[in-house]
Amino acid sequence: MGARIAPQSEELVGRRIALISVTIGLLLSVVKIWVGLAAGSAAVVSDGIEAGADVLSSAIVYAGLWIASKPPDHEHPYGHGRYEILAGLAVGAILLLSAAAIFWHSVTSLSERGAAMQSFALYPLILAILLKCALAAIKFRTGRRIASTSLEADAWHDITDLLSTSVAILAVVLTLLDPVRFGAADHLGGMVIGIIVFFLSIRVVRRTIDHLVDTMPEPAMMKQVYAAALHVPGAVAIEKCFARRTGLKYHVDLHLEVDPDMTVRESHAIAAAVKANVKDTVDWVADVLVHVEPVPDPVELASHR
Repeated sequence: MGARIAPQSEELVGRRIALISVTIGLLLSVVKIWVGLAAGSAAVVSDGIEAGADVLSSAIVYAGLWIASKPPDHEHPYGHGRYEILAGLAVGAILLLSAAAIFWHSVTSLSERGAAMQSFALYPLILAILLKCALAAIKFRTGRRIASTSLEADAWHDITDLLSTSVAILAVVLTLLDPVRFGAADHLGGMVIGIIVFFLSIRVVRRTIDHLVDTMPEPAMMKQVYAAALHVPGAVAIEKCFARRTGLKYHVDLHLEVDPDMTVRESHAIAAAVKANVKDTVDWVADVLVHVEPVPDPVELASHR
């Protein structure tokens, strides 16, 4: 297993990857547009313009992770983590707009036929495939590792780039083979890509909205909190427990039941121990608010002893 990233460096790792993605995306966009114009390929030029949208989305991810890394303050006691989620929502919106633009452009230009082009139009597309595969793999792995919504959303954007670039490659190859017969191939492929990008954007937007409206984690994740809390001596039961995401991690609200005959000092010590154990044991928890309650039924209390 790889070394676990320290909590204080999670946002920094994501920001570095986003910055690398912005740099690579900008270079690819310039190269594709320049080569596409020189080779007479509308498909390559279009793919270069689409790559420019990637630069925008990666820049948004970088900004979101940078703001999310700010520590809590008086106005933001839970930190600035939700800016990272908003960045993921923005990437989803860019995907949605890109899908609409790709589909509309493909429909309106369906009757057009590609002009004669040079074979070197394929070179930047092949390079883009290799780089985007590597970037998507790194973003998916790191995004899941640090629980970054925006980084995973940007990885899905890279996947859509692979699809659009693959269509551009197919369009160039078919046009080079028979420009008269296969002149509309890139436009039909663009319509399919537009539909695929649309469904991917819905997936990204839905996930980020779930986080914004405080959707609870999966039951298996909540069981980790229960187990860590009840492992503390004196913690009798959990009356209820909620968790809401505030960035890369969650804040937990936990109602802990203890012996009603305890002093306030004793119950407070147990609550502090529960908070510390949950934070130390469950790596996706940023903070825990423990509310102490007495066990309502003395008979139930005796059964736990």
